[in-house]
Amino acid sequence: MKYLLWLLLLFAAAVAIVISSHNPGYVLFVYPPYRIELSLTLFLILIVLGSVLAYLLGRLIVVATQLPDYVRRFRIERAQARAQKLLDESLNLFFEGRYAAAEQVSRRAIETGEASALHPIIAARAAHELGEFEKRDAYLSSTESQSVGESTMRLMAKSKFMLDQRDPRAALHALQELRANGVKGHVGAISLELKAQQQAGNWDAVLTLLDQLEQRRAIDVTVAAQLRQQSWLEKLRQQESLESIQNCLKAMPAEIKRRSKVTALAARTLIQHGGCELAQQLLTDSLNAQWDSELVAIYGDCHFAGDAGQGMLVRIEQAEKWLNQHRDDAGLLLALGKLCLHQKLWGKAQSYLDASLSITPSRDGYTALGQLAEKLGNPDESVRYFQRAMDLARPQN
Repeated sequence: MKYLLWLLLLFAAAVAIVISSHNPGYVLFVYPPYRIELSLTLFLILIVLGSVLAYLLGRLIVVATQLPDYVRRFRIERAQARAQKLLDESLNLFFEGRYAAAEQVSRRAIETGEASALHPIIAARAAHELGEFEKRDAYLSSTESQSVGESTMRLMAKSKFMLDQRDPRAALHALQELRANGVKGHVGAISLELKAQQQAGNWDAVLTLLDQLEQRRAIDVTVAAQLRQQSWLEKLRQQESLESIQNCLKAMPAEIKRRSKVTALAARTLIQHGGCELAQQLLTDSLNAQWDSELVAIYGDCHFAGDAGQGMLVRIEQAEKWLNQHRDDAGLLLALGKLCLHQKLWGKAQSYLDASLSITPSRDGYTALGQLAEKLGNPDESVRYFQRAMDLARPQN
C-alpha cells in the first residue's frame, strides 16, 4: 500500500509538471532592492524538491536522535544471543555426559560477565560429576547473593550434592534454608528431603513426606508402598524394649502389619525382647489369614526360659492342625520339631526334624538335630549335625 501511494504521487507530479510546462505563467519575488522572477514550472519543481529535502532532513534528524537507543538495543540483543548460545552449548554438553567440556563452557561464560546463575549452577553440577568438589563449592558460593529463584537452584543443587556424598545432615540444612526463603510445598525439594531423611534414618519424617508426595501424586504408588513398608521395618528395628515394640505395632497401619515380611520381623523382635505370647498371636493371625512357610518356621522359635506345660502344648496342637493342610511344608515341620524339642518330646522332635530335612535341608534343622543329640547324650552325632549346619551356612562358590 505504501509503494502504491508513492507511485500515485509520482504520477501526479509528472502530470503537474507536464501541465505547468505549457503554462506561460511566472512567479515574482520582490524584496527591495531585489527582484526575482521564476517560471511557474521551475517554481513548482523547486517546491517539490524542497519538500523532499525537508522530509529527508527530518528523517535524518529522527534517526540521529534514535541512534543511541538503537545501538544499545543492538548490543543487548547481541549479548543475549551470545549468552543463549553459550547456555545451549553448556547444557547440551552436560546432558551428553561431557562434564569437563560443559564446565569449561560455563566457566568461559562466567568470565565474560554473563549474569545468569545457570552458568555457575551448570559448572557446579559438572564439577560434582567429575569429583572436583572444591571447584563445585566455589561455583555455588558465587550465586549466594542472587535472587530467590537463583538461590532456589543453588540450594536444590547443594542438597543433591550432599545426598550423593551421603551427608544427610548438610542436605537437610540446605533444605531448611530453602524453606526459610519462602519456598514451601516444592515437590522437588520434598523428594530430596525424603531421600535425606532416609539416609538419616528419620523414619517418622519419611512417612510424613510420603503422605505429602502421594497427595500431590508426585510418586509412583508401588514405590510409595515399598518405601512405607521399609520405613515401618526400620522403625521396628530401632525399638529397644518390649513396650516400644508394642507401641510401634499399635501405630502401624493394619495393611502394613499384615505383610509377611513385616510380620516376620515383628515376631522375631518380640521374641528377642521376651514378647513370645504376642509374637505367637501375631503369627497365628497372619498364618490363619494367609499361609507363609517363613512365618511358620518362626513360630517354632516362640518359647522362652520356663515356657513349658500347657502353653507349649497348645502351640504344638495348633501347629499339628496346620500340618493336616500343609503336610509337605518344611518350615512347619521344622517348627513342630523345635516345639517338641523344647517340650522334651524327643521322639516326635526327631520325627518332625527328619521329615523337614528330607524335604528341604536347612541350617536350623541340622542345628535342632544337633541340640536333640546333645539332650540324648550322643555327642558324636551332635557334632556331625552341627558340622552339616555349618556347611550349609558357608557361601557356595
